[in-house]
Amino acid sequence: MPMHHQLFAEHALLPDGWAQDVLLQWNVQGQWQAIQAGLAAGPQVPRATGPVLPGMPNLHSHAFQRAMAGLTEYRSHTQDSFWSWRALMYQFAAQLGPAQLEAIATALYVEMLESGFTSVCEFHYLHHDAKGQAYADAAEMSLALLRAAQRTGMGMTLLPVFYQTSGFGGSAPSQGQRRFLHSTEAMLRLLERLRPACDAQSARLGLAPHSLRAVTPESLHEVLAGLKALDASAPIHIHIAEQTAEVDACLAWSGQRPVAWLLDHAPVDARWCLVHATHMDAHEYQRAAGSGAVAGLCPTTEANLGDGIFEFKTWQNHQGAWGIGSDSHIAVNPAEDLMLLEYSQRLSLRQRNVAANERQPDVAQALWQGAVAGGARAAARPIAGLAVGQQADFIVLDAHHPALAGLSPEQMLASHVFASSRQSAVTQVWSGGQRVVQEGRHALHSEAMAELVQARHDLLKT
Repeated sequence: MPMHHQLFAEHALLPDGWAQDVLLQWNVQGQWQAIQAGLAAGPQVPRATGPVLPGMPNLHSHAFQRAMAGLTEYRSHTQDSFWSWRALMYQFAAQLGPAQLEAIATALYVEMLESGFTSVCEFHYLHHDAKGQAYADAAEMSLALLRAAQRTGMGMTLLPVFYQTSGFGGSAPSQGQRRFLHSTEAMLRLLERLRPACDAQSARLGLAPHSLRAVTPESLHEVLAGLKALDASAPIHIHIAEQTAEVDACLAWSGQRPVAWLLDHAPVDARWCLVHATHMDAHEYQRAAGSGAVAGLCPTTEANLGDGIFEFKTWQNHQGAWGIGSDSHIAVNPAEDLMLLEYSQRLSLRQRNVAANERQPDVAQALWQGAVAGGARAAARPIAGLAVGQQADFIVLDAHHPALAGLSPEQMLASHVFASSRQSAVTQVWSGGQRVVQEGRHALHSEAMAELVQARHDLLKT
């Protein structure tokens, strides 16, 4: 096997736990071919400079919002909320063009890779031009995201967003939403247009009904039927129960809470990702977990928007699948989101080490492995860790980093999540068997960040 298709690691986090003296081998397609523990290092085999971890899937991203991160941190209402933030976001999105979107996404994906995210589920709703008219190629904005992923080496699950109404009961969309809108037929045509483009770069194509307030029951049924005809295994993501106002509005419209309504009226199963799902009652937690759907948790964004706290322990008790996303990208770092997920539970329950359990008492390991497994399901791609047949997406921690030096691999992971600056301990990142980050930097870092700065400057001056 060519030398660049293998790596020896003193310690590697496999699906069943830490293993020692591991030879990792992958094929030219970038998939794991053999993973063997307890071997002596061959003299010519490259050696990892620290523990090897599976790459982290990012299951929820609105790429363009990275350019506005930090720009809404001032009081604009007596009581600011998600809804006042959304109004500012609409203003920012109004002038964004394909070139700017590609520049922002390229820089974002560089940041993601440098922090240990090796794939992304792009929940993409900015489809049309500033006047709400379709581009000559209706896929123009989607293709910008695919180009950014290909340029950086980021694994991609593209989720075009289906958006039609501004509220429950089919209320008319607002001016700020005009760039998002599609008829059911137009959305299905867009999916047909995008499928070969996704296949050409091994990206996965799915669908994202934006939320129950943004689609009517009839349209949801029709678009899901159309998606099934195109690809019955395609992933389906939806924002749901993110804010209490949304829950109240759904109750007023239907007499049911959002998650309960969805479970009763849609074929929710393991293809689905319920993004946020912050406000569920006990019965919804049980039913949603039992459906096989993944809870898409975005702790840094949910904290930034004041959404509330997901009852993670309840979800765990029902063996629910879950993963993490950086969503609005107020922070871009899997360790940061995992730390905040655990800390939010500690603050809520006034306990420590909440994510641990009897089977896995190590908090950082339980968090990392749980997020990889759930994120892979949500992405509908073979990225579920260091296992034969999965994609060779992995990161290497710097064993000489001051926060990690001299520690066991378990302690190194815990220090990476809880005690380092969380990104600085990542030294290498590999995506599909290709090294995309070396000594903590992506080859495109400087160029991509300059393009981001220019795009943000242009948007803010308009």
